[in-house]
Amino acid sequence: MTALVWISGASAGIGAALAAAVPFPDARVIDISRSGGTTEHVRADLSNPADWQLVEQHFTKELAEYDGDHAIFIHNAGTITPIGPAATADPDAYTRAVLLNSASPQVLGAAFLRASAHLTCERHLILLSSGAAKTAYAGWSSYNAGKAAVEHWVRTVGQEQPANSHVIAVAPGVVDTAMQSEIRATDEADFPSVSRFHDLKRSGALVTPQSAAAGIWSLLTRNLPNGSCVDLRHL
Repeated sequence: MTALVWISGASAGIGAALAAAVPFPDARVIDISRSGGTTEHVRADLSNPADWQLVEQHFTKELAEYDGDHAIFIHNAGTITPIGPAATADPDAYTRAVLLNSASPQVLGAAFLRASAHLTCERHLILLSSGAAKTAYAGWSSYNAGKAAVEHWVRTVGQEQPANSHVIAVAPGVVDTAMQSEIRATDEADFPSVSRFHDLKRSGALVTPQSAAAGIWSLLTRNLPNGSCVDLRHL
């Protein structure tokens, strides 16, 4: 085994495409999600802080005596729900979104770095971002803020890394996933920019999950400075 790979949210969309396209033929690939998307699966609800400790314990156990060439964690899991003004959003759903989009990437990213700190192999922590990190879309407050938090965390933690540890954030573009279907089904009153996403779908401008996955995996071979926040559309 030359690579040990964790992907959160590998049960569908970009995560499933990432799991199917791991560029190491003998890699061990582990999904972290509620439903499971790969042969090996850590069952966890990443919007629930109680499950974060389970994931950290798994990282620690599996990496304790790991002697392969690459240790990789891609945090892909996220949610756009609830869409609508923050003041009228369901409080429980809003809290879960903040925990999943903002807190879990930081907590689990730090957990992976701690669990792998003793390794001398190549370590890669890749966090999924979005153009929403920089563009404030009304109706997406928890999602916008979560992606902005991911990027600034990456910029900061990237400065702290030794030579064999790589921490980056990547925005894959507008990808044709179930999240996009949910966005297009939203009423304009809750998401005033919804027509833009209908136009992207009609014009064929959406990226396939497979194309996004290929772009994300290509980052491992690029000489990106630690702490980089990149957009695949601009590479």
